[in-house]
Amino acid sequence: MLDIAFAKPALPKSGALALLIHEGEKPSGLWEQLDAATAGAISRALEVAEFKGAKGKTCTILSPTPTIARVLAIGLGKPAELTGRIVEEAGGAIAASLSREPAVAVAGAALSAQQAAEVALGATLRAYRFDRYRTKEKPEDKPKLAKLTVLTAENTKAKTAWEPLAATARGVFLSRDLVSEPPNVLNPAEMAERCRKLTELGLKVDIFGLKDLTKLGFGAMLGVSQGSANEPRMVVMQWNGAGGNGRGKSKDKPVAFIGKGVTFDTGGISIKPAGGMEDMKWDMAGAGTVIGLMATLAGRKAKVDAIGLVGLVENMPSGTAQRPGDVVTSYSGQTIEVINTDAEGRLVLADVIWYAQQKYDPKFMVDLATLTGAIIIGLGHEYAGMFSNDDALAQKLSAAGQATGERVWRMPLDEAYDKQLKSEIADMKNVGGRPGGSITAAQFIQRFVNGKPWAHLDIAGMAWSTKDAPAVPKGATAFGVRLLDRLVADHYETP
Repeated sequence: MLDIAFAKPALPKSGALALLIHEGEKPSGLWEQLDAATAGAISRALEVAEFKGAKGKTCTILSPTPTIARVLAIGLGKPAELTGRIVEEAGGAIAASLSREPAVAVAGAALSAQQAAEVALGATLRAYRFDRYRTKEKPEDKPKLAKLTVLTAENTKAKTAWEPLAATARGVFLSRDLVSEPPNVLNPAEMAERCRKLTELGLKVDIFGLKDLTKLGFGAMLGVSQGSANEPRMVVMQWNGAGGNGRGKSKDKPVAFIGKGVTFDTGGISIKPAGGMEDMKWDMAGAGTVIGLMATLAGRKAKVDAIGLVGLVENMPSGTAQRPGDVVTSYSGQTIEVINTDAEGRLVLADVIWYAQQKYDPKFMVDLATLTGAIIIGLGHEYAGMFSNDDALAQKLSAAGQATGERVWRMPLDEAYDKQLKSEIADMKNVGGRPGGSITAAQFIQRFVNGKPWAHLDIAGMAWSTKDAPAVPKGATAFGVRLLDRLVADHYETP
Protein backbone atom coordinates (compact mmCIF):
# COMPACT_ATOMS: atom_id res chain seq x y z
CA MET A 1 0.00 0.00 0.00
CA LEU A 2 0.98 3.60 -0.49
CA ASP A 3 2.60 5.38 2.41
CA ILE A 4 -0.08 7.93 3.32
CA ALA A 5 0.61 11.09 5.31
CA PHE A 6 -1.31 14.25 6.16
CA ALA A 7 0.30 17.64 6.71
CA LYS A 8 -0.40 21.36 6.92
CA PRO A 9 -0.51 23.10 3.51
CA ALA A 10 2.95 24.07 2.22
CA LEU A 11 4.59 23.91 -1.19
CA PRO A 12 6.57 20.67 -1.52
CA LYS A 13 10.34 20.91 -1.79
CA SER A 14 10.50 18.01 -4.25
CA GLY A 15 8.35 15.50 -6.11
CA ALA A 16 5.02 16.36 -7.75
CA LEU A 17 2.05 18.45 -6.69
CA ALA A 18 -1.59 17.67 -7.43
CA LEU A 19 -4.04 20.57 -7.28
CA LEU A 20 -7.74 19.81 -6.77
CA ILE A 21 -9.68 22.64 -8.38
CA HIS A 22 -13.40 23.38 -8.45
CA GLU A 23 -15.09 24.55 -11.63
CA GLY A 24 -14.73 28.32 -11.92
CA GLU A 25 -12.40 28.53 -8.91
CA LYS A 26 -9.90 31.40 -8.75
CA PRO A 27 -6.28 30.85 -7.67
CA SER A 28 -5.95 30.62 -3.90
CA GLY A 29 -3.87 28.83 -1.27
CA LEU A 30 -0.98 26.80 -2.64
CA TRP A 31 -2.23 27.24 -6.19
CA GLU A 32 -1.88 31.01 -5.79
CA GLN A 33 1.51 30.64 -4.09
CA LEU A 34 2.84 28.44 -6.88
CA ASP A 35 1.43 30.79 -9.49
CA ALA A 36 3.25 33.69 -7.87
CA ALA A 37 6.48 31.69 -7.67
CA THR A 38 6.30 30.93 -11.40
CA ALA A 39 5.28 34.44 -12.49
CA GLY A 40 1.81 33.24 -13.45
CA ALA A 41 2.99 30.26 -15.51
CA ILE A 42 0.54 27.86 -13.85
CA SER A 43 -2.53 29.95 -14.64
CA ARG A 44 -1.32 30.58 -18.19
CA ALA A 45 -0.77 26.87 -18.79
CA LEU A 46 -4.24 26.01 -17.50
CA GLU A 47 -5.77 28.74 -19.64
CA VAL A 48 -4.04 27.50 -22.78
CA ALA A 49 -5.17 23.94 -22.01
CA GLU A 50 -8.72 25.29 -21.52
CA PHE A 51 -8.80 23.69 -18.09
CA LYS A 52 -11.66 25.15 -16.06
CA GLY A 53 -12.02 22.61 -13.26
CA ALA A 54 -14.77 20.49 -14.81
CA LYS A 55 -15.29 17.17 -13.04
CA GLY A 56 -12.77 14.55 -14.06
CA LYS A 57 -10.72 16.82 -16.33
CA THR A 58 -6.95 16.95 -15.81
CA CYS A 59 -4.01 19.01 -17.00
CA THR A 60 -0.34 18.21 -16.44
CA ILE A 61 2.34 20.91 -16.29
CA LEU A 62 5.94 19.69 -16.53
CA SER A 63 8.75 21.04 -14.35
CA PRO A 64 7.21 24.39 -13.39
CA THR A 65 9.98 25.03 -10.83
CA PRO A 66 13.49 23.62 -10.33
CA THR A 67 12.21 21.46 -7.43
CA ILE A 68 8.68 20.43 -8.49
CA ALA A 69 8.74 17.87 -11.29
CA ARG A 70 5.08 18.02 -12.25
CA VAL A 71 1.88 19.81 -11.36
CA LEU A 72 -1.32 17.91 -12.02
CA ALA A 73 -4.54 19.94 -11.98
CA ILE A 74 -7.67 17.85 -11.41
CA GLY A 75 -11.19 19.16 -11.81
CA LEU A 76 -13.73 18.54 -9.05
CA GLY A 77 -16.68 20.14 -10.82
CA LYS A 78 -19.14 22.50 -9.16
CA PRO A 79 -18.72 22.89 -5.38
CA ALA A 80 -22.42 22.34 -4.73
CA GLU A 81 -22.28 18.97 -6.49
CA LEU A 82 -19.17 17.64 -4.74
CA THR A 83 -19.47 14.13 -3.28
CA GLY A 84 -17.13 11.73 -1.56
CA ARG A 85 -16.97 9.63 -4.72
CA ILE A 86 -15.78 12.59 -6.78
CA VAL A 87 -13.02 13.33 -4.29
CA GLU A 88 -12.05 9.66 -4.16
CA GLU A 89 -11.92 9.43 -7.95
CA ALA A 90 -9.67 12.49 -7.99
CA GLY A 91 -7.31 10.56 -5.72
CA GLY A 92 -7.40 7.68 -8.18
CA ALA A 93 -6.52 10.05 -11.03
CA ILE A 94 -3.51 11.24 -9.04
CA ALA A 95 -2.17 7.71 -8.62
CA ALA A 96 -2.73 6.89 -12.29
CA SER A 97 -1.27 10.12 -13.70
CA LEU A 98 1.69 10.50 -11.35
CA SER A 99 2.73 6.88 -10.97
CA ARG A 100 6.24 7.74 -12.22
CA GLU A 101 6.85 10.15 -9.34
CA PRO A 102 8.15 8.67 -6.05
CA ALA A 103 6.33 11.25 -3.92
CA VAL A 104 3.25 13.39 -4.50
CA ALA A 105 1.67 16.14 -2.43
CA VAL A 106 -2.04 16.90 -2.85
CA ALA A 107 -3.65 20.26 -2.17
CA GLY A 108 -7.14 21.62 -2.62
CA ALA A 109 -9.15 24.57 -1.49
CA ALA A 110 -10.09 23.94 2.14
CA LEU A 111 -9.95 20.13 2.04
CA SER A 112 -11.81 18.81 5.06
CA ALA A 113 -10.44 15.94 7.11
CA GLN A 114 -12.89 13.47 5.56
CA GLN A 115 -12.19 14.68 2.03
CA ALA A 116 -8.45 14.38 2.61
CA ALA A 117 -8.92 10.79 3.74
CA GLU A 118 -11.10 10.06 0.70
CA VAL A 119 -8.39 11.40 -1.62
CA ALA A 120 -5.93 9.05 0.08
CA LEU A 121 -8.33 6.12 -0.31
CA GLY A 122 -8.86 6.71 -4.02
CA ALA A 123 -5.13 6.96 -4.66
CA THR A 124 -4.39 3.87 -2.59
CA LEU A 125 -7.01 1.74 -4.34
CA ARG A 126 -5.88 2.88 -7.80
CA ALA A 127 -2.21 2.20 -7.03
CA TYR A 128 -2.87 -1.51 -6.37
CA ARG A 129 -0.77 -3.89 -8.43
CA PHE A 130 -0.52 -7.68 -8.38
CA ASP A 131 3.08 -8.38 -9.39
CA ARG A 132 3.93 -11.41 -7.26
CA TYR A 133 4.94 -13.51 -10.25
CA ARG A 134 6.80 -10.90 -12.30
CA THR A 135 10.50 -11.79 -12.29
CA LYS A 136 11.93 -9.93 -15.30
CA GLU A 137 10.13 -6.61 -15.29
CA LYS A 138 12.39 -3.69 -16.16
CA PRO A 139 12.79 -1.05 -13.43
CA GLU A 140 11.55 1.67 -15.78
CA ASP A 141 8.30 -0.23 -16.29
CA LYS A 142 7.50 -0.37 -12.58
CA PRO A 143 5.45 2.38 -10.93
CA LYS A 144 7.51 4.51 -8.57
CA LEU A 145 4.84 6.24 -6.51
CA ALA A 146 5.48 5.29 -2.89
CA LYS A 147 4.27 8.19 -0.76
CA LEU A 148 1.26 10.48 -0.93
CA THR A 149 0.95 13.46 1.37
CA VAL A 150 -2.45 15.14 1.53
CA LEU A 151 -2.24 18.75 2.61
CA THR A 152 -5.06 19.99 4.83
CA ALA A 153 -5.46 22.35 7.74
CA GLU A 154 -7.29 19.50 9.49
CA ASN A 155 -4.34 17.14 9.18
CA THR A 156 -4.72 15.62 12.66
CA LYS A 157 -8.42 14.87 12.12
CA ALA A 158 -7.58 13.54 8.66
CA LYS A 159 -5.27 10.93 10.20
CA THR A 160 -8.17 9.74 12.37
CA ALA A 161 -10.56 9.69 9.39
CA TRP A 162 -8.02 7.70 7.41
CA GLU A 163 -7.71 4.80 9.86
CA PRO A 164 -10.98 2.99 9.00
CA LEU A 165 -10.49 3.72 5.30
CA ALA A 166 -7.02 2.18 5.46
CA ALA A 167 -8.60 -0.95 6.91
CA THR A 168 -11.05 -0.96 4.01
CA ALA A 169 -8.19 -0.66 1.52
CA ARG A 170 -6.40 -3.60 3.14
CA GLY A 171 -9.58 -5.68 2.88
CA VAL A 172 -9.96 -4.74 -0.78
CA PHE A 173 -6.33 -5.65 -1.45
CA LEU A 174 -6.78 -9.03 0.22
CA SER A 175 -9.77 -9.76 -1.99
CA ARG A 176 -7.95 -8.61 -5.13
CA ASP A 177 -4.93 -10.74 -4.24
CA LEU A 178 -7.06 -13.85 -3.79
CA VAL A 179 -8.90 -13.37 -7.07
CA SER A 180 -5.64 -12.67 -8.93
CA GLU A 181 -3.83 -15.80 -7.74
CA PRO A 182 -3.35 -18.62 -10.27
CA PRO A 183 -5.50 -21.70 -9.65
CA ASN A 184 -2.52 -24.03 -9.20
CA VAL A 185 -1.61 -21.95 -6.16
CA LEU A 186 -5.03 -21.08 -4.75
CA ASN A 187 -6.91 -24.34 -4.33
CA PRO A 188 -9.58 -24.81 -1.63
CA ALA A 189 -7.08 -25.88 1.05
CA GLU A 190 -4.75 -22.94 0.41
CA MET A 191 -7.62 -20.47 0.36
CA ALA A 192 -8.85 -21.83 3.68
CA GLU A 193 -5.38 -21.42 5.19
CA ARG A 194 -5.31 -17.79 4.10
CA CYS A 195 -8.61 -17.35 5.91
CA ARG A 196 -7.03 -18.87 9.01
CA LYS A 197 -4.47 -16.05 9.06
CA LEU A 198 -7.30 -13.60 9.76
CA THR A 199 -7.24 -14.77 13.37
CA GLU A 200 -4.44 -12.20 13.67
CA LEU A 201 -7.12 -9.51 13.27
CA GLY A 202 -9.30 -11.02 15.98
CA LEU A 203 -11.58 -13.13 13.81
CA LYS A 204 -12.63 -16.59 14.94
CA VAL A 205 -12.03 -18.95 12.02
CA ASP A 206 -13.36 -22.50 11.72
CA ILE A 207 -12.40 -24.71 8.77
CA PHE A 208 -14.49 -27.73 7.74
CA GLY A 209 -12.81 -30.45 5.66
CA LEU A 210 -14.16 -33.32 3.59
CA LYS A 211 -14.98 -35.54 6.57
CA ASP A 212 -16.78 -32.69 8.35
CA LEU A 213 -18.84 -31.81 5.30
CA THR A 214 -19.70 -35.45 4.66
CA LYS A 215 -20.85 -35.86 8.25
CA LEU A 216 -22.98 -32.71 7.99
CA GLY A 217 -24.60 -33.97 4.80
CA PHE A 218 -23.45 -31.29 2.33
CA GLY A 219 -24.52 -33.43 -0.63
CA ALA A 220 -24.94 -30.56 -3.09
CA MET A 221 -21.53 -29.00 -2.41
CA LEU A 222 -19.71 -32.34 -2.28
CA GLY A 223 -21.19 -33.34 -5.63
CA VAL A 224 -19.42 -30.37 -7.22
CA SER A 225 -16.04 -31.23 -5.73
CA GLN A 226 -16.05 -35.01 -6.21
CA GLY A 227 -14.22 -34.89 -9.55
CA SER A 228 -11.23 -33.00 -8.17
CA ALA A 229 -8.12 -34.25 -6.39
CA ASN A 230 -8.31 -31.07 -4.30
CA GLU A 231 -10.72 -31.64 -1.44
CA PRO A 232 -13.37 -29.04 -0.53
CA ARG A 233 -13.44 -26.73 2.43
CA MET A 234 -16.03 -24.58 4.13
CA VAL A 235 -14.71 -21.70 6.21
CA VAL A 236 -16.72 -19.82 8.83
CA MET A 237 -15.31 -16.48 9.99
CA GLN A 238 -16.84 -14.70 12.98
CA TRP A 239 -16.38 -11.10 14.07
CA ASN A 240 -18.08 -10.23 17.35
CA GLY A 241 -17.56 -6.49 17.33
CA ALA A 242 -20.83 -5.70 19.08
CA GLY A 243 -20.07 -7.99 22.00
CA GLY A 244 -22.42 -10.74 20.91
CA ASN A 245 -21.61 -14.41 20.63
CA GLY A 246 -22.57 -14.82 16.98
CA ARG A 247 -24.93 -17.68 17.81
CA GLY A 248 -28.22 -16.04 17.02
CA LYS A 249 -29.62 -14.89 20.37
CA SER A 250 -32.49 -12.52 19.74
CA LYS A 251 -30.73 -9.44 21.10
CA ASP A 252 -27.51 -9.91 19.19
CA LYS A 253 -28.25 -11.77 15.96
CA PRO A 254 -25.32 -11.48 13.57
CA VAL A 255 -25.41 -10.34 9.97
CA ALA A 256 -24.30 -13.05 7.53
CA PHE A 257 -22.39 -12.95 4.25
CA ILE A 258 -21.94 -16.06 2.10
CA GLY A 259 -19.55 -16.44 -0.83
CA LYS A 260 -19.24 -18.89 -3.71
CA GLY A 261 -15.64 -20.09 -3.83
CA VAL A 262 -15.02 -22.22 -6.93
CA THR A 263 -11.25 -21.88 -7.11
CA PHE A 264 -11.30 -23.15 -10.68
CA ASP A 265 -14.31 -24.01 -12.81
CA THR A 266 -13.83 -26.19 -15.85
CA GLY A 267 -17.55 -26.79 -15.99
CA GLY A 268 -16.97 -30.40 -14.95
CA ILE A 269 -18.36 -33.02 -17.32
CA SER A 270 -20.38 -30.20 -18.95
CA ILE A 271 -16.98 -28.75 -19.84
CA LYS A 272 -16.55 -25.15 -20.94
CA PRO A 273 -14.96 -24.14 -24.26
CA ALA A 274 -11.17 -23.79 -24.09
CA GLY A 275 -11.16 -20.14 -25.16
CA GLY A 276 -11.18 -17.93 -22.08
CA MET A 277 -11.29 -20.82 -19.61
CA GLU A 278 -8.26 -19.33 -17.85
CA ASP A 279 -10.61 -16.64 -16.55
CA MET A 280 -12.34 -19.24 -14.42
CA LYS A 281 -9.63 -18.85 -11.78
CA TRP A 282 -11.77 -15.98 -10.51
CA ASP A 283 -14.92 -18.04 -10.10
CA MET A 284 -14.15 -17.76 -6.37
CA ALA A 285 -14.59 -13.98 -6.38
CA GLY A 286 -17.74 -14.11 -4.24
CA ALA A 287 -15.79 -15.90 -1.53
CA GLY A 288 -12.89 -13.49 -2.06
CA THR A 289 -15.24 -10.59 -1.39
CA VAL A 290 -16.56 -12.15 1.81
CA ILE A 291 -13.03 -12.76 3.06
CA GLY A 292 -11.98 -9.20 2.25
CA LEU A 293 -15.11 -7.86 3.92
CA MET A 294 -14.49 -9.80 7.12
CA ALA A 295 -10.90 -8.52 7.18
CA THR A 296 -12.24 -4.98 6.74
CA LEU A 297 -14.77 -5.26 9.56
CA ALA A 298 -12.15 -6.66 11.92
CA GLY A 299 -9.50 -4.20 10.75
CA ARG A 300 -11.62 -1.15 11.52
CA LYS A 301 -13.11 -2.71 14.67
CA ALA A 302 -16.66 -2.47 13.36
CA LYS A 303 -19.27 -2.53 16.11
CA VAL A 304 -21.23 -5.39 14.61
CA ASP A 305 -21.54 -9.15 14.99
CA ALA A 306 -20.89 -10.63 11.56
CA ILE A 307 -20.50 -14.11 10.11
CA GLY A 308 -18.70 -14.77 6.84
CA LEU A 309 -19.08 -18.23 5.28
CA VAL A 310 -17.37 -19.44 2.12
CA GLY A 311 -17.79 -22.74 0.30
CA LEU A 312 -14.53 -23.66 -1.44
CA VAL A 313 -14.42 -26.29 -4.19
CA GLU A 314 -12.73 -27.06 -7.48
CA ASN A 315 -14.96 -28.22 -10.36
CA MET A 316 -13.03 -30.72 -12.48
CA PRO A 317 -13.88 -33.50 -14.97
CA SER A 318 -12.56 -36.95 -14.06
CA GLY A 319 -13.66 -40.53 -13.59
CA THR A 320 -15.16 -39.57 -10.25
CA ALA A 321 -16.82 -36.35 -11.41
CA GLN A 322 -20.50 -35.60 -11.01
CA ARG A 323 -22.53 -36.55 -14.10
CA PRO A 324 -25.45 -34.76 -15.76
CA GLY A 325 -28.45 -36.70 -14.55
CA ASP A 326 -27.14 -37.33 -11.03
CA VAL A 327 -29.44 -36.60 -8.10
CA VAL A 328 -27.93 -35.19 -4.90
CA THR A 329 -29.44 -34.55 -1.49
CA SER A 330 -28.64 -31.11 -0.13
CA TYR A 331 -27.97 -30.24 3.51
CA SER A 332 -31.56 -28.96 3.69
CA GLY A 333 -32.87 -32.41 2.73
CA GLN A 334 -34.14 -31.19 -0.65
CA THR A 335 -33.09 -33.26 -3.65
CA ILE A 336 -31.59 -31.79 -6.81
CA GLU A 337 -31.33 -33.31 -10.28
CA VAL A 338 -28.08 -32.06 -11.79
CA ILE A 339 -28.78 -31.31 -15.44
CA ASN A 340 -25.64 -29.25 -16.08
CA THR A 341 -22.49 -29.66 -14.00
CA ASP A 342 -21.43 -26.15 -15.03
CA ALA A 343 -24.27 -24.72 -12.93
CA GLU A 344 -22.26 -25.61 -9.84
CA GLY A 345 -22.08 -22.40 -7.84
CA ARG A 346 -25.72 -22.54 -6.83
CA LEU A 347 -25.16 -26.07 -5.48
CA VAL A 348 -22.37 -24.79 -3.23
CA LEU A 349 -24.48 -21.86 -2.03
CA ALA A 350 -27.48 -24.10 -1.34
CA ASP A 351 -25.69 -26.00 1.41
CA VAL A 352 -23.76 -23.07 2.88
CA ILE A 353 -26.79 -20.76 3.01
CA TRP A 354 -28.90 -23.40 4.74
CA TYR A 355 -26.11 -23.99 7.25
CA ALA A 356 -25.75 -20.25 7.90
CA GLN A 357 -29.37 -19.76 8.88
CA GLN A 358 -29.72 -23.03 10.80
CA LYS A 359 -26.55 -22.45 12.82
CA TYR A 360 -26.57 -18.67 13.36
CA ASP A 361 -30.14 -17.41 12.84
CA PRO A 362 -28.86 -14.16 11.29
CA LYS A 363 -30.70 -10.84 10.90
CA PHE A 364 -30.26 -11.17 7.16
CA MET A 365 -28.09 -12.94 4.61
CA VAL A 366 -26.31 -11.62 1.53
CA ASP A 367 -24.66 -14.07 -0.84
CA LEU A 368 -22.24 -13.15 -3.60
CA ALA A 369 -21.35 -15.28 -6.59
CA THR A 370 -19.96 -15.09 -10.10
CA LEU A 371 -23.01 -17.12 -10.96
CA THR A 372 -24.27 -16.60 -14.51
CA GLY A 373 -23.15 -15.31 -17.86
CA ALA A 374 -26.78 -14.30 -18.35
CA ILE A 375 -26.40 -11.38 -15.92
CA ILE A 376 -23.61 -9.98 -18.10
CA ILE A 377 -25.89 -10.10 -21.13
CA GLY A 378 -28.50 -8.17 -19.16
CA LEU A 379 -26.40 -5.62 -17.26
CA GLY A 380 -22.99 -5.64 -18.91
CA HIS A 381 -20.12 -4.66 -16.65
CA GLU A 382 -21.75 -1.64 -15.00
CA TYR A 383 -24.03 -3.17 -12.35
CA ALA A 384 -24.20 -6.40 -10.37
CA GLY A 385 -27.54 -8.15 -10.47
CA MET A 386 -29.38 -7.98 -7.15
CA PHE A 387 -32.20 -10.34 -6.21
CA SER A 388 -33.93 -10.00 -2.85
CA ASN A 389 -36.95 -11.14 -0.91
CA ASP A 390 -36.82 -8.02 1.28
CA ASP A 391 -37.50 -4.51 -0.02
CA ALA A 392 -35.79 -2.74 2.89
CA LEU A 393 -32.57 -4.72 2.49
CA ALA A 394 -32.61 -4.17 -1.27
CA GLN A 395 -33.01 -0.41 -0.83
CA LYS A 396 -30.11 -0.28 1.64
CA LEU A 397 -27.90 -2.20 -0.76
CA SER A 398 -28.81 0.10 -3.65
CA ALA A 399 -27.96 3.18 -1.59
CA ALA A 400 -24.65 1.69 -0.45
CA GLY A 401 -23.85 0.86 -4.05
CA GLN A 402 -24.44 4.41 -5.22
CA ALA A 403 -22.31 5.80 -2.40
CA THR A 404 -19.34 3.53 -3.09
CA GLY A 405 -19.61 3.18 -6.86
CA GLU A 406 -20.22 -0.58 -6.53
CA ARG A 407 -23.66 -0.39 -8.06
CA VAL A 408 -26.38 -3.02 -8.01
CA TRP A 409 -29.55 -3.29 -10.08
CA ARG A 410 -32.56 -5.10 -8.68
CA MET A 411 -33.87 -7.97 -10.79
CA PRO A 412 -37.19 -9.78 -10.39
CA LEU A 413 -38.03 -12.84 -8.35
CA ASP A 414 -41.34 -14.49 -9.24
CA GLU A 415 -42.94 -17.88 -8.75
CA ALA A 416 -43.60 -18.07 -12.47
CA TYR A 417 -39.91 -18.78 -13.03
CA ASP A 418 -40.01 -21.74 -10.66
CA LYS A 419 -41.76 -23.80 -13.33
CA GLN A 420 -38.49 -23.90 -15.27
CA LEU A 421 -36.82 -25.69 -12.33
CA LYS A 422 -39.34 -28.52 -12.16
CA SER A 423 -37.73 -31.98 -12.23
CA GLU A 424 -39.44 -35.23 -13.18
CA ILE A 425 -37.55 -37.25 -10.56
CA ALA A 426 -36.34 -34.86 -7.83
CA ASP A 427 -37.48 -31.79 -5.92
CA MET A 428 -35.86 -29.52 -8.49
CA LYS A 429 -33.37 -29.24 -11.37
CA ASN A 430 -30.24 -27.13 -11.03
CA VAL A 431 -30.91 -25.21 -14.26
CA GLY A 432 -33.98 -23.78 -15.90
CA GLY A 433 -32.83 -23.30 -19.48
CA ARG A 434 -31.55 -20.20 -21.28
CA PRO A 435 -34.54 -17.84 -20.82
CA GLY A 436 -34.06 -15.72 -17.71
CA GLY A 437 -30.96 -17.68 -16.72
CA SER A 438 -29.82 -15.35 -13.94
CA ILE A 439 -33.37 -15.18 -12.56
CA THR A 440 -33.93 -18.93 -12.45
CA ALA A 441 -30.53 -19.27 -10.76
CA ALA A 442 -31.68 -16.84 -8.07
CA GLN A 443 -35.01 -18.69 -7.78
CA PHE A 444 -33.03 -21.88 -7.20
CA ILE A 445 -31.01 -20.28 -4.39
CA GLN A 446 -34.15 -18.83 -2.83
CA ARG A 447 -35.41 -22.39 -2.25
CA PHE A 448 -32.70 -22.67 0.41
CA VAL A 449 -33.62 -19.41 2.14
CA ASN A 450 -35.94 -20.38 4.92
CA GLY A 451 -37.84 -17.12 5.43
CA LYS A 452 -34.84 -14.91 6.30
CA PRO A 453 -34.33 -11.47 4.74
CA TRP A 454 -31.91 -12.25 1.93
CA ALA A 455 -30.19 -10.77 -1.08
CA HIS A 456 -28.27 -12.53 -3.82
CA LEU A 457 -25.67 -10.54 -5.75
CA ASP A 458 -24.65 -12.00 -9.11
CA ILE A 459 -21.25 -10.37 -9.63
CA ALA A 460 -20.19 -12.28 -12.76
CA GLY A 461 -19.86 -9.05 -14.73
CA MET A 462 -18.14 -7.10 -11.95
CA ALA A 463 -15.49 -9.34 -10.38
CA TRP A 464 -12.86 -8.73 -13.05
CA SER A 465 -12.29 -5.71 -15.27
CA THR A 466 -10.47 -5.51 -18.58
CA LYS A 467 -10.02 -1.75 -18.30
CA ASP A 468 -8.96 0.76 -15.69
CA ALA A 469 -11.50 2.69 -13.63
CA PRO A 470 -10.81 5.75 -11.43
CA ALA A 471 -10.10 3.75 -8.26
CA VAL A 472 -9.83 0.27 -9.76
CA PRO A 473 -6.97 -0.81 -12.03
CA LYS A 474 -7.81 -3.48 -14.56
CA GLY A 475 -7.89 -6.98 -13.13
CA ALA A 476 -9.53 -8.16 -9.92
CA THR A 477 -11.92 -5.51 -8.60
CA ALA A 478 -12.89 -6.81 -5.12
CA PHE A 479 -16.44 -5.75 -6.01
CA GLY A 480 -18.67 -5.96 -2.97
CA VAL A 481 -16.15 -5.35 -0.19
CA ARG A 482 -16.84 -1.63 0.00
CA LEU A 483 -20.52 -2.06 -0.83
CA LEU A 484 -21.16 -4.40 2.09
CA ASP A 485 -18.85 -2.55 4.46
CA ARG A 486 -20.87 0.59 3.74
CA LEU A 487 -24.12 -1.33 4.29
CA VAL A 488 -22.89 -2.42 7.73
CA ALA A 489 -21.50 1.00 8.66
CA ASP A 490 -24.68 2.86 7.70
CA HIS A 491 -27.26 0.51 9.21
CA TYR A 492 -26.01 -2.29 11.44
CA GLU A 493 -23.34 -1.07 13.83
CA THR A 494 -24.21 -0.41 17.46
CA PRO A 495 -23.87 3.20 18.64
